Amino acid sequence: MQEPTNATPAPTTEGPASSSLRHELRGWTRDLLLAVGLAMVIIIFLYQPVKVEGTSMAPLLTDQERIFINKFVYRFEPIGRGDVVVFWYPLDRSKSFIKRVVGLPGETVEIRQGRVYVNGKRLSEPYVPPQFTDVSTFGPVRVPPDEYFVMGDHRASSNDSRVFGPVPNRYIYGKAVFAYWPMERFGSIPPSAEHVK
Repeated sequence: MQEPTNATPAPTTEGPASSSLRHELRGWTRDLLLAVGLAMVIIIFLYQPVKVEGTSMAPLLTDQERIFINKFVYRFEPIGRGDVVVFWYPLDRSKSFIKRVVGLPGETVEIRQGRVYVNGKRLSEPYVPPQFTDVSTFGPVRVPPDEYFVMGDHRASSNDSRVFGPVPNRYIYGKAVFAYWPMERFGSIPPSAEHVK
């Protein structure tokens, strides 16, 4: 008959601090994965990355700059004068353009020696530098219902509503809201300060 032995459990190397740290790391990892997943859903369904091609929106946007557009904003608010919008090119819907809204539905737009007039009143356009203006004359034209007159800020090198006419609302699918590349351009795209005098 064997003598009973008092066996003691082998000491564990894991103390309360180690277990707590592991539990905390699991929580951080879970939270990080949830945040990344939520960010991806927001980017995929609400925002869309876009690459700017050309100089028609300079100096606000430069060639090859990367921006985010909000694809759902116009389901909750109307398109406004001064908004920088992305739309399907009316003459070839396989292409997208980015321009600024200057004329709203029902308004009369006229350009006299490069100066834009809406319903006979001069439009204040602080976003168009003097070196990017032109001296063209256009119109007057009345913007049809549910359409928008759009122009590039670099007036001397922009293919816009002066060429292809007003853009139907159904072709406009986003508003430029944020620049993310290159890094020195990182930040929100400022709203226009334009107004009719």
